Amino acid sequence: MARPAALLRDDAALQVSDHGDGLAVVFQHGLGGGEAQVAQAFPPGPGLRRITLECRGHGASGLGTSRPFSLEMFADDVVAAADQAGLDRFVAGGISMGAAIALRLACRHPDRVAGLLLVRPAWIFDSAPANLRPIAEVAGLILDLGPEKARTIFTQSKTAARLKREAPDNLASLFGYFDRPDAAPFAQVLADIAADGPGVSANNAAALGIPTLVIGNAMDAVHPLPAARTLAAAIPGATFAEISPKALDSVRHFAELQAEITTFLHAHFNFRSLVPS
Repeated sequence: MARPAALLRDDAALQVSDHGDGLAVVFQHGLGGGEAQVAQAFPPGPGLRRITLECRGHGASGLGTSRPFSLEMFADDVVAAADQAGLDRFVAGGISMGAAIALRLACRHPDRVAGLLLVRPAWIFDSAPANLRPIAEVAGLILDLGPEKARTIFTQSKTAARLKREAPDNLASLFGYFDRPDAAPFAQVLADIAADGPGVSANNAAALGIPTLVIGNAMDAVHPLPAARTLAAAIPGATFAEISPKALDSVRHFAELQAEITTFLHAHFNFRSLVPS
């Protein structure tokens, strides 16, 4: 059962999806994604309640007028969505940007986050990591030139040529930013978030004492496999899983992703509650 709801934050009208019943998991999309991306990645089935906030400018959520956009802003919005859903304690997770948001929630709200699902993390601890430079490059071109001219120039760039060889799925996602109907205003979201960081430290991560799953895959320049391994090593007792690259076989990628999440949650939680198994 889906329970879509609206959440007003400042002057931004945000969309929240609330599916299922059972173990509460707040699971967030990546930069440029939304509810559809999460629905493809998160395991369906009984015993899970999945809440997803579409961050400002994503999906059906408005941009609002507060600037700059930041992971702190998005994480605070997610806490407000959890409050509205009546969640005192939940598993936090997400893909890429969503993983950074989840990590921030766990470190800043340890009384509320019972576990972590960090899928294809793009950040470890620092702001503006080098792997996000392609997103910053696209954002800058759109802001300076508009989406049509920016796309032409980016197509001929060294970055596009490199990603075509090494990480074609990343390249497809970047081209998707040019094609958005709101490409020009959304470019500011891209620029601000690519320059930001989760606002947590290695010491914060080392102090976590909750079940954690970190998932990575190869052939992904924006979400490097070594970053996922490094983040898993920084969190005590974290489980690391490598799955098939989406660039090679997207069907297998999502099947393995859902299986890893399901296995982890079954191993560490009672599916009907947050009581550890």
